[in-house]
Amino acid sequence: MVISITFLFSALFCRLGYIQLIQGKDLQKKASEQWYRDLPLNAPRGKIKDVNGDILADNKDVFTVYVRPRAVTDFSAVARELGAALALDEAKLYEKLSETKVSEITVARKVEPERVEELRKKNIDGIYFAAETKRNYPNSQYLSQILGFTNIDNVGQNGLEGYYDTYLKGVDGFAYTNTDLAGRETEDSVTKYVPAVPGCDVTLSVDLNIQSFAEYAVFSAQNTWSSKSASMIVMDCTDGAILAMASTPSFDLNEPPRDDIDMLNALSKNKMIVDVYEPGSTFKIFTTASALENGVTKESDRFYCNGARLVDGQRIKCWRSIGHGSQDLSEGVMNSCNCVFMDLALRLGTDKLYDSLHSFGFNAKTNIDFYGESKGIMMKRESVKTVDLARIGFGQAVAVTPLQLITGVSAVVNGGTLYEPYFVKNIDDYQGKKVYEHTPKAVRNPISKSTSEKMREMLEKVVAEGGGKNARVQGFRIGGKTGTAQKYENGHIAQGKYVSSFIGFAPAENPKYVVLMIVDEPGPGAYYGSITAAPFAGGVFKKIFDYKGVKPTAEIQDVQYVKMPEVVGLGAEEAAAALKSAGLQFEIAGESGKVVSSLPIAGKDVEAGGVVLIRLEDD
Repeated sequence: MVISITFLFSALFCRLGYIQLIQGKDLQKKASEQWYRDLPLNAPRGKIKDVNGDILADNKDVFTVYVRPRAVTDFSAVARELGAALALDEAKLYEKLSETKVSEITVARKVEPERVEELRKKNIDGIYFAAETKRNYPNSQYLSQILGFTNIDNVGQNGLEGYYDTYLKGVDGFAYTNTDLAGRETEDSVTKYVPAVPGCDVTLSVDLNIQSFAEYAVFSAQNTWSSKSASMIVMDCTDGAILAMASTPSFDLNEPPRDDIDMLNALSKNKMIVDVYEPGSTFKIFTTASALENGVTKESDRFYCNGARLVDGQRIKCWRSIGHGSQDLSEGVMNSCNCVFMDLALRLGTDKLYDSLHSFGFNAKTNIDFYGESKGIMMKRESVKTVDLARIGFGQAVAVTPLQLITGVSAVVNGGTLYEPYFVKNIDDYQGKKVYEHTPKAVRNPISKSTSEKMREMLEKVVAEGGGKNARVQGFRIGGKTGTAQKYENGHIAQGKYVSSFIGFAPAENPKYVVLMIVDEPGPGAYYGSITAAPFAGGVFKKIFDYKGVKPTAEIQDVQYVKMPEVVGLGAEEAAAALKSAGLQFEIAGESGKVVSSLPIAGKDVEAGGVVLIRLEDD
């Protein structure tokens, strides 16, 4: 008997010790929960602003509606009023509320204040409200692939909302109120508050005005050319700041298509940072700069183009099948002659060209403050054959991101300094104290100032006299390069699919702004960058000059127009002669045969010196 009693008391003592020492805190918490009701005080998420302080993302006041069943006196009334106010099924709501054993049920979140006010006026027992916020984007579709969005809990999901979530989210607070066992507030209840700490405000390098110029340009380009998409980046080449980044198609950040995950992922992906493409002729900028910097060519060197080069037994064509004849380096750049750039690449050799391209940042991430950046694609150095080297020289057999391209071109024209690109300029806490401020980061110097100066002169000539003429702005000096590249699918050329582009900089005498315009898969009729991309880049330059008050430094000439001559039915050489006689630049689609169409058609007014397109019958 004594042993049994001793054992019983020992067991009780052990149980008591376990409850006090091991379960004590949890039991105290459960007891407190029976006598207190705690309401979350959600921390306001920090704002995202442009460089001028204009709001790009802020918060809208909304409410969570919830029910404490123990405090309900009439479940039918609660279900009826909530069902009507929140468009919910009354029968299912009644069943859920009346049969539950939990102390609190969340009925709806992100409810607009107007609906909550109507419910408040009815003063129904058991219905409670908690204030929260909903992310709001005043500019709707602007910067949709850059800003990103949040989930229902205001947690950043992608884009800058995700990348800087730690700074933006803040720290939630709570309000504690005394209640009885049924969850009703007692007469002598006292509410205690643990205030929320608002998130930090993030200021971008993006300028909303320049962003609006870019948004209009990509929207117009896609509509004009019925393209798959259109994209634009505007960068400050003096420090790597992203001034604008736009892409179509886009979506309304306030109403993302959450019910279609595949569509949401496709529309929200930032193709300018994540995706790669074959750059085509815009890449010739780097071949030229590398050749000049390494001393394998000089501006006075002459090159002969007969329409092709034979490399490793393979005939690699120039884009102009009839050839460009004899030309110096500057003319080769202006003509975008493939033969010139094959010669330059072969003179450099694989090691020198690869060293130079790596110095410009290719085959490596730029380290921009954004998730998912691609490093591009380059063949392994030891695998490069002579024919591959020749193709790389004019922008084939290599894939880059648009961000890599504009970052590298910025280094070519700014005096030779490669800067790390960035979105965020500074971050301030809710009291206005600065917690982060970006300092421009110079990564390296891939070329000298003298090489940069020579490149600016040659690229300015492309816009003044060559294929980039459609990007001209009267009174201003602009440099640039067009690009047209075929697309590949499953390792083979996708017939009729192209990526057309133009990259330019201004003012050419002291570059500040670099604009990259890309039109992906323009519809039938035109696919050259000089036709589809350059005009939109020129339009953005003009708007930037007006907005920033940039003064003209070049002679303003009267705009003259000429009639598009009739070239349909002529051979390629005859058509070329007719267009030159009319004072027009031209692109040729196809390699032989007679001209079957032109853009624009005969008789239309065209700005003197503008670029037109003729199509040959074998195209």
